[in-house]
This record gives sequence, C-alpha cells and structure tokens, in this order.
Amino acid sequence: MPELEPFGPIGIIAHTANEEFAESVNNILYEKRQKRFDTKANPYVNNPGYLRRNYMIDSSLVRFQTGEGKFQLGESVRGHDIFVITDITANNLTMNVSGLDRIYSPDDHYRDLLRIISTISGKARRVSVIMPFVYEGRTEKRNSSSESLDCAAMLQQLYELGVTNIIIFDPHDDRIANAVPLMGMDFPKCAFKIISTLLNTYDSVAIDKNKTMVVSPDESGVNRGIFYSSMMNLPLGIFYRDRDYTQKINGEHPVKDYKFLGDDVNGKDIIIIDDMINSGSTMLRTSRKLKEKGAKDIYCLSSFGLFTNGFEEIDKAYSEGLIKGIICTNLIYRSPELLAKEWYTDVKMGPYVAKIIDSLNVDESIYDLVNSTTRISDLLSQVRMGELIDEFGDIQKK
Repeated sequence: MPELEPFGPIGIIAHTANEEFAESVNNILYEKRQKRFDTKANPYVNNPGYLRRNYMIDSSLVRFQTGEGKFQLGESVRGHDIFVITDITANNLTMNVSGLDRIYSPDDHYRDLLRIISTISGKARRVSVIMPFVYEGRTEKRNSSSESLDCAAMLQQLYELGVTNIIIFDPHDDRIANAVPLMGMDFPKCAFKIISTLLNTYDSVAIDKNKTMVVSPDESGVNRGIFYSSMMNLPLGIFYRDRDYTQKINGEHPVKDYKFLGDDVNGKDIIIIDDMINSGSTMLRTSRKLKEKGAKDIYCLSSFGLFTNGFEEIDKAYSEGLIKGIICTNLIYRSPELLAKEWYTDVKMGPYVAKIIDSLNVDESIYDLVNSTTRISDLLSQVRMGELIDEFGDIQKK
C-alpha cells in the first residue's frame, strides 16, 4: 500500500485544563514519527513540519474582569492541519468576574472553543476538534416541542465555522451525527483500552461465562452492554426502570422500581458498563441490588468519570465491599483527589488519540481504530494464553 502524503503540518491546540493529556499526545506523536524518520519508512518524512519535537501551538485564552474573553495565537497556523483537544467538563479552572472567583462551566468552555475556531478558521488548512465528552450530549433529542436541542445546534455551529472533523468518544447517542451529515464525524470506542486495563489491574477477573456477567444499569445503555458482553462472550443482565407515567417530577416520570432482567448473579463477578459516572448514584444503586442477589465482586467501567457529588458515598461503598473498583479514561480532567483513590484506575488514552491524529493527518482510514472489535478479539485470545497486548502489538505479561 503506498504511503499517504500529510495534509499539512500538524498543530495541536490544548484547550481547557487537560493540558497534561494534550502534552502526552504530543510526545507520543513525536516518538511515532521519530521512528519513521530514523528508518525512512515514509517518503514524506522530510516534508516541512512532519517531524517536530513540539506540535503544540503557542496560544492563550485571556479573560477580562467582566467574564468576557479572547483567544490569542502566539505563532502562525497558516497551512496547518490543526487539532483542537478540548474538555468541556474540566472544573479546576476559575475566572474572576467583578472580583469574585467562579468555576468555568461547560458553557464557558464551549464559548472559548468557538473563540479558538473563529480565530484559526481561514488560516489553518483544516480544523478538527477532538471533544471526547460531547457538549450537551444528553440533550441530543427532544422529548417535547418545548425543549431545546442543544447538541444538534452545537454541531451545526462548529460546521458553519469550518470544522472539518469532530472526534467524540462513546457518545450517549450516536444519532447526533444526523445533525451534520456533511461534517466528518467519528465515534471511537474506549472498550479496548478499558477491557485491557481491567484485565491488567485485576488478576481475579475471569473471562468465563460461568463466573462473570456484564450488566447494564439501565435500558438506555443496553446497546453498550450488548457490545461488551458479545465481545467478551459473557452473559448480559439489564436493569429496567419501571416508571410512573401518570406524573412528572422535575420534568421526568419518577421511577417506581428497578427490575433486573438476566441470569442468576449469585456467586458471579459483575462488570457494570456505563458511558459516564455522573454523581455515581446509578452505579451504587445497581451494585447494591446486585449484592442483594448474591453477586461476588463488582467492577464499574465507564468512559467518563465526572463524580459530581464528590467521593464520600463511593468511599463508603468501597469500604463496605459493595464495589471492587472503578475504571475510567483520562480523556477528561480528573482531580488529584480522584487519582489518589484506592478504588480508582485510570485508562491511558494518549496513544489512541495520537494514532487518530497521525492517521487523519494523511487521510488514512481510522475504521479499525474506531471499530475495535478485531483488537478486542486479539486481546482476549492473548488473555487465554496468559498474556495481554496493547493496541500497538506490545505484549504485557499478566
């Protein structure tokens, strides 16, 4: 297969507080391209800007005392293939508004993202946005004509500003792509890295349908649960929310009861799968009901750990043996307090994102990266032989 020519020199703009993650992506990208440069494996390695120690674009976001802001570039991006890595959930930044400190909200982060894009559009050769946790992803559809449709409006706004590609990891509902059919949109799955991290961290987990079960905490995540259970060849259980449709509280029909649909969980390890851990209440409620049914160890896997209600309840659940551990990715900001928790394990996604950037830069298909079924199958085959492999084929002894 002939080598593909880069679309332009790569430039990475680190938006929001997760700059450490963007720096790790930069370093991995440099190492990958350094190897190609040393071996002359690609005829385009001598192209201007192909190999740079630092792909990070010098830039800054400035805030005024009114709360307004502006974006500034410290170097030219003309002709560059720009990748903006953003995290709209980052909550460790504050702004001073009229003498008062205020935490940045997702709305503030999104407004800054628009500033970045409007500044570089027309100068950069192409603009791609890597937004792991999609802004307003939980308002992707209307339940009534009187509700806003924020996710679709956001995607259309990015498209109108000239964004060519947007990368979103494990969205709440991938039908959001219908809002912008002409914009490049990919939804990479975190499943491979999450599963490999689970198996590397906990030796006791057995990929055995007689010993382990996958559970979806509600019916809305059943497709995600089906994917994990099918790939791991494990039985699937689902919690169904029995709602009272005769009334509404805070805009939603209240839940009368949670009913479990699935095989007997007595004595089995449980892998709970969800797209995000918000407050953690759903995860803990599901774990408690499973323990009441005789479940053994419970592992909670999620792409995004937000922990909006703090850690007190989760600490208590862990100390009581309700959960064995929680595994989430580093695609969004995680506080030092979270990283220090005994029950928490970080999934390192930097190599994955670096590979996506490297591939998109030469317009190479990322189908196999996005649809990780083959890599998961290879991983589980290696597990059966007592080894684990990462996405680059490196063997890790278990």
